[in-house]
Amino acid sequence: MQLHAAQSQSALESKLEALECHFTWDLNPSRSKLFRLRDKLQDIGNEEGYSWLGHIYNLQGYIHDQLRLKDDAWRFFSRAAEAFRQMRNTVSDEGPWLVVNYGNLAWLHHHLGEQAACQTYLSKVEALVSEYPSPSQDELHPEIYAEKAWTLMKFSRDKQQLAADCFQRAIRMQPDVVEWHTSHVIGLVSAASHRSKELEADILEKMKIAKEHDPENLYLATLYLEACAKRGKKVQDEARALARRVLRKPVSSYSGLKPLLRLYRIYVSMDEAIDLAEEILERHQDERYVKRCAALCYKMRIFLHRDSPPETSMLSRAVTLCREVISLYPQSSLKRKIALANIYGQSNHQAEADQIFKELLESDLDPEGLQMLYSYYAQYVHAIRKETYRSIEYHMRAAEIPLHSFYREKSIRILERIKDRNRNRMCGEIEAFLARLGV
Repeated sequence: MQLHAAQSQSALESKLEALECHFTWDLNPSRSKLFRLRDKLQDIGNEEGYSWLGHIYNLQGYIHDQLRLKDDAWRFFSRAAEAFRQMRNTVSDEGPWLVVNYGNLAWLHHHLGEQAACQTYLSKVEALVSEYPSPSQDELHPEIYAEKAWTLMKFSRDKQQLAADCFQRAIRMQPDVVEWHTSHVIGLVSAASHRSKELEADILEKMKIAKEHDPENLYLATLYLEACAKRGKKVQDEARALARRVLRKPVSSYSGLKPLLRLYRIYVSMDEAIDLAEEILERHQDERYVKRCAALCYKMRIFLHRDSPPETSMLSRAVTLCREVISLYPQSSLKRKIALANIYGQSNHQAEADQIFKELLESDLDPEGLQMLYSYYAQYVHAIRKETYRSIEYHMRAAEIPLHSFYREKSIRILERIKDRNRNRMCGEIEAFLARLGV
């Protein structure tokens, strides 16, 4: 009897592992990443008719399951199924777009120990796959590829290439879905920016084509205008016209507000960027995402113009906004707290900066958060406190955390630069340390 039960359990787990859903896509997010993603998805909003709403709810369901919030996970997975049914506007309530959702629900019931319900959803997945086979043999259905691609885009730059591949497969089989083309192009632009590379001509052309087919997507329109500006085009008038269109849109992280303010800061003027941020704040006083974008504007004004310290009123506004945003994102504000400390540090308020860093260094952070904190703190003590050896110590702490990230790479580059200059008495220690890391 026990052997039969063990075999049944093994067979069930094999079926679960074979599903295409969030639980089998090797996402493996840290707890801090889960909180950041949860907030990021909330900021997209749930405007009725939004094309990715089902995918947003599906990912929120997975995030809440991983945070051990099972009731919330169930609620989001249920909302995802309903959103897909409404968005597809089909006669049938069923379709291939529900394969991932039913797979997620099978995993949720498995985690809850509800094996009969788990088996029910496994059967639903099998029925859908049978009824709606992929147009291309030996490949997944394009709806599955599209959702997988969109999900992978949200996680890390390491998954950008896989996301692009999934989008390409989906588009090849079902080329008439506009939002797939748009998101694919946005993903390509994001991957290029993470690599600090200029956009290649073919990506720029894809942006232009996608923009023509999706003229209401102001996020894409802003990215395209920014790409043109990087190539030397004067875009001030177009940027101001685009800003009027963005202002008429409902507040959302997909409305184009954040890249628009970046475009203003770099290619129009910092003062106009601040004025635009304040105008949007006045129109949407209770929207936390608007406050987040405005706080970023003030932060960049202080960081990018270090040779002209901000007036007291600007510093006060920056600090007020930053503290307010931290309170609005209580579980995903580590980077914002570090930014606040650096604002104080850049503005000759070292005691306040030291106190924030002291509290952060004594807090309970996961390895990802610690690595980020150590890297930033190393830069702070070097630039503000002029403590070279302590800076080296914290770059080493960041680098020795075995987690591939931008922060680890940056700390390693700085350590290598110090070693190569050979002017510091710790050069031998740094060389031995990098050798231990295999760098």
